Amino acid sequence: MSTTASDPLAALGTLPGVADAVDSVRKAVDRVYGHRVMRRRSNEVTAEAALRGARGSAALSGADWNLEEVRRRTDFSGDDEAQVVGAALRLTAEAGQLLSIWRQSPLRVLARLHLVAAGGAAPDDAVGRPRLAGESVDEPLVEAPLPDADEVAGRLEGLSGLILSGTSAPALVTAAVVHGELLALRPFGSYNGLVARTAERIVLIGSGLDPKSICPAEVGHAEQGRAAYIAAFEGYLSGTPEGMAAWIAHCGRSVELGVRESTAVCEALQRGAA
Repeated sequence: MSTTASDPLAALGTLPGVADAVDSVRKAVDRVYGHRVMRRRSNEVTAEAALRGARGSAALSGADWNLEEVRRRTDFSGDDEAQVVGAALRLTAEAGQLLSIWRQSPLRVLARLHLVAAGGAAPDDAVGRPRLAGESVDEPLVEAPLPDADEVAGRLEGLSGLILSGTSAPALVTAAVVHGELLALRPFGSYNGLVARTAERIVLIGSGLDPKSICPAEVGHAEQGRAAYIAAFEGYLSGTPEGMAAWIAHCGRSVELGVRESTAVCEALQRGAA
């Protein structure tokens, strides 16, 4: 059996420009991990990265609050925006707890992520399971055609199989595919964007690229803007080599911008300003 057939994600790593994106991300991540602040205060950097990542993911889902508002608030049960921010914060907190389960049952993790995101805000029987035929999806950012329930079930099984069988593909490639596929499928009735970006985070952490979770790609996705995010995602949806490479590169740039954010946090901690 060819490598492409047995490890389709590895083939994506050979697309034009992808190796450069992977190399650039690795160098950026290595630099921030080598920062002197990381030796003694990495937990503080991780906590701040989680907060900023949640803020970025919520912004892409329509709740673009400033960081101080996210930091200050304690009640997220109010309007729709507050619920989105609360969901993003809960997901970020949960991500690190699910690494071992992800390696054994990605579908269990996705169900858990939706349960955490919904936080009681959706009908109980619709939470934590892929949508059924005829059920609607609330995901205003993504206007692409919605796959039917049978296609969703089949493609989720396929994605799970890819993860469980392992791959020689770089972490960035796997994370981008997981993120893109979940965004394409929108398997749940709500919070699909938040869940997709959290799954990307889980892959980046669990792969060993970002074990301390200090490189929040969500920050970079938000910083590049919703229009750029959707344009890159349309490349994923196209399935063309050029489109897939563009999506992976976009995700790589997002990680690098997350690195830049955490490097600034490290510098602030070093100066005693944070």
